[in-house]
Amino acid sequence: MARESFDDLVGFLTVAQERSFTRAAAKLGVTPSALSHSIMAVERRLGVRLLNRTTRSVNASEAGERLLMTVAPRFEEIEGELTRLREARDRPAGTIRLSAVDYTIDGLLWPKLKPLLRAYPDIHVEMTVDYGLTDIVAERYDAGVRSGEAVPRDMVAVRIGPDFRFTVVGAPGYFARRSTPETPADLAGYACINMRLPTYGGLYAWEFERDGREQRVHVEGQLTFNTTGPILAAALDGFGLAYLPEDLAKPHLESGRLLPALEPWWPMCQGLHLFYPRRRQASAAFAAVVDALRFAK
Repeated sequence: MARESFDDLVGFLTVAQERSFTRAAAKLGVTPSALSHSIMAVERRLGVRLLNRTTRSVNASEAGERLLMTVAPRFEEIEGELTRLREARDRPAGTIRLSAVDYTIDGLLWPKLKPLLRAYPDIHVEMTVDYGLTDIVAERYDAGVRSGEAVPRDMVAVRIGPDFRFTVVGAPGYFARRSTPETPADLAGYACINMRLPTYGGLYAWEFERDGREQRVHVEGQLTFNTTGPILAAALDGFGLAYLPEDLAKPHLESGRLLPALEPWWPMCQGLHLFYPRRRQASAAFAAVVDALRFAK
């Protein structure tokens, strides 16, 4: 059936339901004369009269009533499905892949994403622990998370957290056996818990800053890990000093389970940023994730 035939059927159904050419024409956005001509064209094609017209009323004929009862529900089903499709288009859905370090996932991403995922069950988020400064485009991540100074210049960066410091901390039991170091150079004589990063091909050098002066110190100790969780646990157990983000150490500093060291030298880092390619076409799901993570001062 030609498209214009469907339009004519919609015209007939509207007139039959409204029982008025004037009201039906206003609802369809056409003139009563044009609507009347289209319905007469349908009647000619079908060879039956669909409407009984008088100067005062319009009613469906017997054939028209039968057509109204059989066709109207189907058009309502079609319109309902089209409405659902339009709603689905605007409803956030799909899988978003994120690359971040473990403490960022635990302490920042997950708390902010929980309400979003409860509100939009069709959004799926895959979070991968990554300390390797992975190329998110090559590895097909939707976005990554790094401190502001580590975000590639060709990426869009959205701040998701405040500026923060890296701390040096140790358990009271450890400091009971050793005095507190006074300068980063003193760390050579202390047991330190190391981190091995794939991007460095070796052990991470602890970074310090004071009065505009920066230092990087290679430390030694009995333990080396490649994520921060075990480093924190080992520090709490008194196996040496740890170099940790302040948010991760803060609860244990406040409880007294960890003590600070070299605090005047703790370096300040730009806040964590979500970053992604400039050419990325944002889906509704990705836009919702970005909005949920965005830092509110």
